[in-house]
Amino acid sequence: MKVSLIQMNSQNNKAENLKTAATMIEKAVNEETPDLIVLPEYYAFLGEGRDNIHASAETFPDGEAYTLMAELSAKYRVTIHAGSVVERVGNNHYNTTVVFGPEGKEIARYRKIHLFDVDIPGGTSYRESDTISRGEDVVTYKVGDVTVGCAICYDIRFPELFRKLRDAGSDVIVLPAAFTLMTGKDHWETLARARAIETQTYFLAVGQVLSNSDGKKWCWGHSMVIDPWGHIVAQCSDKVASTSSRLDLDYVGHVRRNVPVAQHHVLA
Repeated sequence: MKVSLIQMNSQNNKAENLKTAATMIEKAVNEETPDLIVLPEYYAFLGEGRDNIHASAETFPDGEAYTLMAELSAKYRVTIHAGSVVERVGNNHYNTTVVFGPEGKEIARYRKIHLFDVDIPGGTSYRESDTISRGEDVVTYKVGDVTVGCAICYDIRFPELFRKLRDAGSDVIVLPAAFTLMTGKDHWETLARARAIETQTYFLAVGQVLSNSDGKKWCWGHSMVIDPWGHIVAQCSDKVASTSSRLDLDYVGHVRRNVPVAQHHVLA
């Protein structure tokens, strides 16, 4: 199974972001012929303000991002794990991944479970829950015979979700993100490698990079493919870029046989 990770620098112009995503997907298909393409969190719109974020929302299966990814997956006969966009459901808004199979049909939908609410005494306050509603479901899908698990950004800090994905049969776990520069430089690689080692899966961590929100915020990037032993086998540099890797799924079984942690859990 071959994967391509698309690292973007999305801004608050949805049309331009979608144009960039389409161009980078086409390039990956032509150069790498992957089975699975992954975009980062909020690939279609990355900006500030509750009203602006809600204005970028789509009601599936309508919306520019949904329609474009469905068309591209069918055109190139590839599975597209379409990062995340804002999904509107009634009065609620979710940070949602939609996955499209090679026939252009939706095959999975995951709504981010863990929301980033932080109040630093005497410092900044950021409450994702003021803008985004919390998802509830653990989600996997298939690429051929391979089971792939879904997570988004802040989820990476909660290993119990990844244990559930492993127990649901995941051989690969995908995490689109927009990790900040401050936390990314210290935690991104450590957390991603830990989740790969714990679950003994291939872990695909796909981030936004460089500045957004008119230069007010910066993302860490460093999108990477990590193998079930915790080694980084492919990684993007600090720019808009893509990287690809061929996953040796037999290696997942090899690691799990040699260190059978899934058989040794004693706590529920």
